[in-house]
Amino acid sequence: MGSMAAGQATHGRGGILLPAPPRAQAAPVTDDYFGTKVVDNYRWLEDANSPQTKAFVDAENVYTARYMKQARIRPQIAAGLDQLEHVASWGLPIARGNDLFFEKLLASEEQASIYVRHGWAGKDERLIDPAQLSRDPNTSVVLDDVSRDGTLVAYEVREGGADETTVRVFNVKTGKTLQDELPSANYQSVGFTADGSGLYYARMDARGTLLYEHRWGERVSHDTLLFGHEFRGESLGPSDLLSAYVTADGHYLVVEIDRGVPARRVDIVFRDLTKPNAYFDVLVWGVDSRFSAIHARGAWYVKTDYKAPNGRILKADPGIMPDVWTTVVPEGEDAIDAFNIVGSKLYVKRLHDVKAETTVYTLDGKAAGTVSYDGIGSATVLQGRAIDRYGFYSFESFIAPPTIYRLDTTTGKSEVFARPKVPFDSSQFELKQVFYTSRDGTRVPMFIAGRKGLKQDGTERLLMTGYGGFEVNELPKWNPVFAEWMELGGWFALPNLRGGGEYGESWHQQGMFAKKQNVFDDWFAAAQYLIANKYTSPPRFAIMGRSNGGLLMGASITQRPDLFAAVECGYPLLDMLRYQKFEDGRLWTTEYGSAEDAGQFEYLLKYSPYQNVKKGTAYPAVFFFTGASDTRVDPLHARKMTALLQADSSSGRPILLHYSVDGGHSAGVSVEQEIQDGTDQLTFLWTETGQANEQK
Repeated sequence: MGSMAAGQATHGRGGILLPAPPRAQAAPVTDDYFGTKVVDNYRWLEDANSPQTKAFVDAENVYTARYMKQARIRPQIAAGLDQLEHVASWGLPIARGNDLFFEKLLASEEQASIYVRHGWAGKDERLIDPAQLSRDPNTSVVLDDVSRDGTLVAYEVREGGADETTVRVFNVKTGKTLQDELPSANYQSVGFTADGSGLYYARMDARGTLLYEHRWGERVSHDTLLFGHEFRGESLGPSDLLSAYVTADGHYLVVEIDRGVPARRVDIVFRDLTKPNAYFDVLVWGVDSRFSAIHARGAWYVKTDYKAPNGRILKADPGIMPDVWTTVVPEGEDAIDAFNIVGSKLYVKRLHDVKAETTVYTLDGKAAGTVSYDGIGSATVLQGRAIDRYGFYSFESFIAPPTIYRLDTTTGKSEVFARPKVPFDSSQFELKQVFYTSRDGTRVPMFIAGRKGLKQDGTERLLMTGYGGFEVNELPKWNPVFAEWMELGGWFALPNLRGGGEYGESWHQQGMFAKKQNVFDDWFAAAQYLIANKYTSPPRFAIMGRSNGGLLMGASITQRPDLFAAVECGYPLLDMLRYQKFEDGRLWTTEYGSAEDAGQFEYLLKYSPYQNVKKGTAYPAVFFFTGASDTRVDPLHARKMTALLQADSSSGRPILLHYSVDGGHSAGVSVEQEIQDGTDQLTFLWTETGQANEQK
C-alpha cells in the first residue's frame, strides 16, 4: 500500500494546473453492522505511524504545495493577513486587589505572555514569556488562576495545538517559577487552594477525570485524590468530566461533574474548607438537567435548564430538590447564555435572536439596569467576583475587533481597558441579520456581512461558515480570516443552525442523534436563501467549518455538491461509524450516538460523509485541513476522506490535504503559523470560486 501518481490531471480555477493527485491504494475491509455490510477501502490510513501512511501524507503535502505556488492571489492574502494578525491584543484580566493579571500579545510577537499591572494606571509587567520557555514558536502559555493574595500565578504550557499541557506556578514576589510542575496531561481545571499552599487540579485519563490536591514540595505521584471513580454509590467513568474551583471567600471547594459532551446532566458537590477532612456535600445530584453554581454573599445561586429550556436563575438550598428552590430570575423568551455575580449584583447575559444583551439584577431578582453594547455583536458576561467592585467584559463582531471594558458595579459606568489598533475600517463594512425558513418550516437566523455597497447580483463571492452542534452558540466574533475575505471583496455569512444553544436546549436537541439531518437542512436552506437573494451563485460559493463544523462540510460535499464551488473542511469528523473508537470520540456519543447501537447505526450510516461518497459524482473543490498534533479529532478522518474523494470525484476539481506536522485542534500555534494557515485556506477558497483565468 502507498501513494503514486495516477488518473487524470486536476484543473483548479485561476489557471492552476496540477497532475493527477497521489493515488492511495484501495485495500477493502468489510464490517458487518447488524447484518449490513459496509466496505472501507482506506482502513490502512487509520494508522498514523505506518510508513505507508507517512508516505501518503508527504505526497499529499507536496501536491498541495504545488497548488499554492501557482495561486496568484496568495501573496496579496498573506500581506493582508499579516497586517490583521500582527497587532497587539489582550485577554480579560483577573483582579486581585489592585493588581490585574492578564494575557497580552505585542504586535511583534508570536505568542501572548502573562502580565501583571499594579493599579488601573500602572505599568504592565511581563511575568511569563513563552519565548523564554522554548525556541518553538508554537509553544504557548495560558493563564489559569491567581492565588487569592495575588502572589502566585498558575499557568499551562502548550506545545503546538495539542490538548495536553504542563502546569507551572510563578511567584510574583520572588520572580521565580516554583519547582512544582504538573506533567503533560489533559487538565479540565487548575486552581489554587484557598490558602495558596497548593493546587486543585482535575486531570483526564483513560479511567475518567480525577480531582487531586497538590501541596508545594510534594511529589505529584503522592498527590491526594479528592474526588472521582465513585460517589454516592454511582460510578464515574470516562465520559464524566470534572472541574473544580474555590469560592471567592475561600469557604468551599466546588466540583461540577458534566455527564457527557455536551453534558446531558450536571451534578454539583462541595466541601467546606473551614472544617478539616470534611466530606463532600451535595448541592444537586441525579437530576437530568444542567446546573452551574456561584456561591456569593453566603448563598448559592444556580443557573439551570431544569424545567426551563431557556434557563433560569435559582437560589439554592443544599440537600433539597430544585423544585423548591427560590426563583431569582425566571425563564424568559430569550435563552440565558451565562451569568455571574460581581460586587453585589447579578449579571445575566441572554441571546435575543443571537444578539448579546446583559441585564443587571439585585441578588433578590429585581431589575437594576443593563450593560449596553455598540450594535450587533458578541459580548462576554461580566468577569469578576462578588467581593470585587469592578468587573471586565469584551465586545466584538465580524466587523469590529474585540475591545475590553472595565465596568464599575457601583455606578454602572464602563471604560476601555484595552482596544487593539487593527488596520480594518469598520465604518466601511456592514453587518446585518436576516431570517430564513428551513426545510421543515423552522425559522432560522443568519448574519451577513460585507463591504458597504457590495453588489447583490449573484456575481460576488461569498464565504459561509457554520457549526450546529454541542449546544455551541455561533456568535458574531472577530476573525482576521473572515475580515480578510471581506477586504478582498467577498460577502460573509453565518447561519445559526439547530444543534447550537442560541435558542436554548430545545434548539440543541433538534440537532442531536437522529435529528442531526436538521442541521444539514438548515445549512442548505441558508445557502439557497443567499443564492435566491443574489448574494452569490453556486460557482462563487465557498464554505468552511471545523471539527463538528467539519462534519457539516462533509455532509455538504456528499449531500449537495451542486450548491458549492469550494469547501474548506478542518479537523473534521467524517467516518461516523468509527469516530467513537479514536481520541476523544467516546465523549461525543451523547451528541451523535454510536454505530455500536443498532438503531443509531441506521441514521449514522445515512449521513456519515465517508460512507456516502458516490464514485463518478462531480464533487466541488475540497481543501482538507488537519494536524498531526490533533489529539481531539483524529486526523485519520481527513486522511481517509482525501484518498476516497481523490479516487471517486469526476469533476476534475482539486481535492487537497493540508497536513500540518505542528498544528492541532486547540489554540496555541504562533501568529505566523496562523497567518500561513489562513493564507492557504483563503487562497484555495478565493481561487476556486473564481473564473478559470480570473485574477484579482
